Amino acid sequence: MTKITVAKGDGIGPEIMDATLDILRAAGARLDIEEIEIGEKVYLRGNSAGIEASAWDSLRRTKVFLKAPITTPQGGGFKSLNVTTRKVLGLFANVRPCISYHPFVQTKHPVMDVVIIRENEEDLYAGIEHQQTDEVVQCLKLISRPGTEKIIRYAFEYARAYKRRKVTCFTKDNIMKMTDGLFHRIFTEVGREYPELEQEHWIVDIGAAKLADTPEMFDVIVMPNLYGDILSDVAAQITGSVGLAGSANIGAGFAMFEAIHGSAPRIAGMNKANPSGLLLGAIQMLVHIGQQEVAQSIQNAWLKTLEEGIHTYDIYKEGTSSQKLGTREFAAAVIERLGQKPSVLRPVDYAGSKAIFNFEVTPRPLKRKELVGADIFIQATGASAEGIAKAIQALGTDPLTLTMITNRGTKVWPEGFPETFCTDHWRCRFKSADNRPLDYQSVIDTMHKMSQAKLDIIKTENLYLFDGEPGFTAAQGQ
Repeated sequence: MTKITVAKGDGIGPEIMDATLDILRAAGARLDIEEIEIGEKVYLRGNSAGIEASAWDSLRRTKVFLKAPITTPQGGGFKSLNVTTRKVLGLFANVRPCISYHPFVQTKHPVMDVVIIRENEEDLYAGIEHQQTDEVVQCLKLISRPGTEKIIRYAFEYARAYKRRKVTCFTKDNIMKMTDGLFHRIFTEVGREYPELEQEHWIVDIGAAKLADTPEMFDVIVMPNLYGDILSDVAAQITGSVGLAGSANIGAGFAMFEAIHGSAPRIAGMNKANPSGLLLGAIQMLVHIGQQEVAQSIQNAWLKTLEEGIHTYDIYKEGTSSQKLGTREFAAAVIERLGQKPSVLRPVDYAGSKAIFNFEVTPRPLKRKELVGADIFIQATGASAEGIAKAIQALGTDPLTLTMITNRGTKVWPEGFPETFCTDHWRCRFKSADNRPLDYQSVIDTMHKMSQAKLDIIKTENLYLFDGEPGFTAAQGQ
């Protein structure tokens, strides 16, 4: 018996979880279930995270979480439980298989079998946001070398374990040269250890277009958090329905399994919801805990059910489907077919499959880090770049020199363009002569002079060289 934690969630959650658990029990899954309450009721009791402390205790005991969709109340102050759970428990890898079930589920892409592996903890989802001026807010995009290496190594290990042929990386490193550039570089570095796998990189916009148009081009795709969040839903939808997609969230010591869709409160309690997404998440769970034979039996019975045209309302289609069943009745149909295999769709075989991979991070020596300047951001309403530059230059900021002013990343001084639209958010870049190393007191002194001159400092970013290479980018238009 394997201990797992189960949460039935909100909306359609209890219905699809009951249906899923009925199938697991009928198939002989060896589970010792602890049930916890999460979601809307917990939020409305005043817990902004949507989960009680006692529920965390259960998760620490079992380390395996089967979770139904939840509802996050509207309004401020309520945190995303999914994001909280992924980050608190270190669930760095989100794994979403997106498969077409043609001709039994309507799709424009009959040949599609793509697994999207999404980094789950950082990128813009670090959740570090600030309002800096009356007109400008910011969100920090954080990409770390360890976080990136873990997810990319996981993607290659997954591809090798499941006999996939190719791993593709999506980034936007033509624009975000340092953050997405790091992701791309590590993909290339780690990929050298997997010479048997075909490897490619796409800029995310054209890659997304190709995924939507010709998904058969892809096999395993790995990408940063935001792109992965968006494109895994796109990929699931073009298979025929988001309701058919399950998801695994994997960490070093914990794992969470779920459907990718929401709680659909408009059909809650109507016995209409399709339990397939949660069921397929539960199948990933069974493989993860070493019950591959049960996982295989359930998925083949589910495929057989689809193949016979036995569908829930969301995928029912006249001429293709034979019966439209409710949630409970669909679960019963899957149970009736346990032990059977599909004859048109490809049966699954999880014998020998594994879900625990090596994703150790390669230790690296620290680089020589030298401070050579600072970007000092100010709020100035109705100002001009020329006026700001003149005011700063009058202060005498030696050994730092004002070298550039930008507005929303675009250089506006020196030699700016009068056509450039400016807000109240200005970045003033100060550098030492010839990148000579500085002590931080030089930055403090410059900030003090600016403050004394009534310049409204809102943020600073230090400019470093790492082993002599700049750890910062130039501005657009520079």
